[in-house]
Amino acid sequence: MLFEDLKPKVVDILKNESNSVTDRLHQICQLLNKTITYYDWVGFYFKNGDKEELKLRTYVGEETDHTIIPFGKGICGQVAVSNENFVVPDVQAQDNYIACSFTVKSEIVIPLFKNGENIGQIDIDSETPDPFTEKDERFLEFVNQEVAKILE
Repeated sequence: MLFEDLKPKVVDILKNESNSVTDRLHQICQLLNKTITYYDWVGFYFKNGDKEELKLRTYVGEETDHTIIPFGKGICGQVAVSNENFVVPDVQAQDNYIACSFTVKSEIVIPLFKNGENIGQIDIDSETPDPFTEKDERFLEFVNQEVAKILE
């Protein structure tokens, strides 16, 4: 399915206020995991209060021990500091990579901004080497912009 076809589905999920914010985020994870073949793990991390760390809010995919990630550590922690997209074509080539599973080959992390502040991110792991393109980046930026609209 093309990213353009997914956009209205993302909006519809997020507009459904009868579900909690976490439930809607989880449904986004499910949609992306189910629809995009190389999105093997999809999750949302958010800044953990006033702490310099990220906390996993919801995800779909293999279970992870990485529910708390300090700023600066791993790909997610680096994005929390840099405020920039991070596409990793080969996780083995990254020095500051936190291995979640030996099957993960690549990762993309897109920061989520609310009122100009980096408050979280969407994190996607893939078991496919180097699958992410600029189209993935633009689509995930769209997802995060839409998610930001429902966050307090």
